[in-house]
Amino acid sequence: MAITTAKRPADLYECRKDEFLVSTDRSRLDLNLIHHFLTDCYWARGIPKKTVARSIEHSLCFGMYNADKQAGFARIISDYATYAYLGDVFVLEPYRGQGLGKWMMQCIMAHPRLQGLRRWSLLTRDAHRLYAHFGFTPLKAPERYMEIHDPTVYSPIAVQE
Repeated sequence: MAITTAKRPADLYECRKDEFLVSTDRSRLDLNLIHHFLTDCYWARGIPKKTVARSIEHSLCFGMYNADKQAGFARIISDYATYAYLGDVFVLEPYRGQGLGKWMMQCIMAHPRLQGLRRWSLLTRDAHRLYAHFGFTPLKAPERYMEIHDPTVYSPIAVQE
């Protein structure tokens, strides 16, 4: 099945496959659905809704839809010149097992503003095989990477402060 791409206003990017659509149109995103998924997932457990909203505001977001129902989500943080970070990727349970995650990744990787980047990165606990299809590999020089990681940032005590 071929991916068809439609471009309308400068920032709008869309891909269609059968009854599914991947779109960067933020007005279509269902913030409640995205927050509900993220607050229960292993990588963002307990994330406040206003933090999700802020992350969407400052990212290139991809919503996946079946008709008008949101079926998946991903976002990119990038300078659009050298680097992109892929995060918060998910496909809702009823839509899994149909190759839609792989297709959404194809759409993301084909986005015109994300071409020619020197480096992409992501974090995953369980989707290495999916991302390997797109050239992602374990870090070649992990000793060069550093991070600040606060696993309690979304805990009730931290959120109240």
